[in-house]
Amino acid sequence: MVSLARTIRSFRRVGFREWWRQLQYIGDAKSGRLVGTDQFGNRYYENMNAEEEVPGRQRWVDYAQHDYNATQVPPEWHSWIHHIRSTPPTEDSMVQNLSPTWKGPWVETLTGTRGAFKTYNTTRPKTIAWEPKVAQRGE
Repeated sequence: MVSLARTIRSFRRVGFREWWRQLQYIGDAKSGRLVGTDQFGNRYYENMNAEEEVPGRQRWVDYAQHDYNATQVPPEWHSWIHHIRSTPPTEDSMVQNLSPTWKGPWVETLTGTRGAFKTYNTTRPKTIAWEPKVAQRGE
């Protein structure tokens, strides 16, 4: 549970509008250092103050879209959020310099949207559905 003092402290740091937005989207009022943004416009934050944050929850993402999902986080940011890498991609020279030339832009998973991949069958079905034939009645 979040303490009242932490909530008030966060309210003073980020302002009313951002504080209310965080309560609506992530259910918590947080404040921290802006580490960077990605190509989707997501903002990544970090707060290493041990008194304010629960261990393991000092890094978070503020999604740009209202209807967000986890596939909107590129792999390099995912590894930073989950403490796999210690430095964020904006500060890591290896990530910036060793990006392969064949690597395309990260695309989120489109499952559940109009752009989702849908399979279709090109073979004839083994069974044929019965279709009734309507005949005129004789008088």
